[in-house]
Amino acid sequence: MNNFCVVINCLLILSFTNINAQKIAVLKYQGGGDWYSNPTALTNLISYCNSTINTKIDKTYEVIEADDLNLNEYPYVHITGHGNIVFNDYEVMNLRRYLLSGGFIHVDDNYGLKPYIERELTKIFPEKNLIELPNNHPIYNNVFSFPDGLPKIHEHDNKKPTAKGLFDSDRLILLFTYETDLGDGWEDQEVHNDPEYIRLKALQMGANIIKYVFNN
Repeated sequence: MNNFCVVINCLLILSFTNINAQKIAVLKYQGGGDWYSNPTALTNLISYCNSTINTKIDKTYEVIEADDLNLNEYPYVHITGHGNIVFNDYEVMNLRRYLLSGGFIHVDDNYGLKPYIERELTKIFPEKNLIELPNNHPIYNNVFSFPDGLPKIHEHDNKKPTAKGLFDSDRLILLFTYETDLGDGWEDQEVHNDPEYIRLKALQMGANIIKYVFNN
């Protein structure tokens, strides 16, 4: 490892000791995919978590890029979209440092993101494989109970909603959800006209994710 990498790694580790746990962010990425989709999703999730599970997250989420060293200020970073996503070598290094230094990324496939994010994750962690989360994982029952795993929010290919993760030892550092579209369920009701019980399932699952992130 060169001296530059050592310095960056040390800075990230040190800065996590003073992490601002009251901010979350969405990742702006390159490649052509619509990283900006579901613009009301995180705002509504924040409001729900603050009112229901007593978090104190800033009501305005941030937009951050993969090469930004300030990633470490956000314990939860959200990635979504429908299309291609590409990380360059520096972004790969920065995202790896972020995750191994205590950060957490939630990738929620808004339909069509899956093959591209899986390709990019192998660049970040060539030594790790995505592992499907068992239905008894704490993320399914730490606040609200989901004994059957992820709820189905939107139909895409009529497949089972699935959650996979990357782990550092026993800590879940990246969650990848697909065939569920939680973010659509977090959006303002008039965007997708989802029934209220569907939106509630999505928000409850989101609250479980946030609870897990802030407690681990």
